[in-house]
Amino acid sequence: MDRLKKQIRTTLAQHSKSTASEEKFTPSAVLIPIFYRDGEPYLLLTLRTETVASHKGQISFPGGTRENGDRDLLATALRETYEEVGIRPEDIEVLGELDDLLAVTNFVVTPFVGVFPYPYEFKVSDDEIAELIEIPLPFVADPRNRRAEEWLYRGRNATVYFYDYGKYTVWGVTARILKGFVDLCIPTKPS
Repeated sequence: MDRLKKQIRTTLAQHSKSTASEEKFTPSAVLIPIFYRDGEPYLLLTLRTETVASHKGQISFPGGTRENGDRDLLATALRETYEEVGIRPEDIEVLGELDDLLAVTNFVVTPFVGVFPYPYEFKVSDDEIAELIEIPLPFVADPRNRRAEEWLYRGRNATVYFYDYGKYTVWGVTARILKGFVDLCIPTKPS
C-alpha cells in the first residue's frame, strides 16, 4: 500500500500538469478515491441517479462544479466527495493532481487522486448517487480491459474509451481520466 501511494505521489509531483481553459467551459473537479480492501487497491466510483442535472445514469468519480466558496479546485473535489458519498476531507490523503480534461458537456475537469481508509461508513446522497461501485485498480490498469471506439462528434473524430466491469460500463470523460491515471501512475503488468 505504502509503495503504491509513494509511487503515485512521486509521479504526480514530477509530472508537468497540462491545464485547459475554455471561456465557455465550467471549472469542475473530481476525486479519484483509492482504498485498500484485503491488501488490494480499489477505486470508488458512483452511478449517478436519473434525477441529477447532468450526466444522468452515468458512472463517474465524486465531484462537480466549483462554487464561489471553494478556495480552489481541490476544495471543490473534497467538498463534492463529502456531499456525494460522505467521505470527510480530513480522511482523504491527497496524492496529487492529473491533467485537466475538456468534457463534451462543456466542463473543464481537474482530477485529484486521494486515498481514504477502508472500511468506511459512507453517507450517500440519494438525490445524486444511485449506487457506489468498487473496481479493483489492477483491473483498470490492465490494458486488455480497456477498449476504444472512434466516434464522430461535432464534425470531428474522437477516440472514446470504455471499461466493462461486470454489469457496469465506464466511458466518456471518466474513462479518459482512468486511462490518463493508469498510463501515468501505474506500471503496466497484466493481471
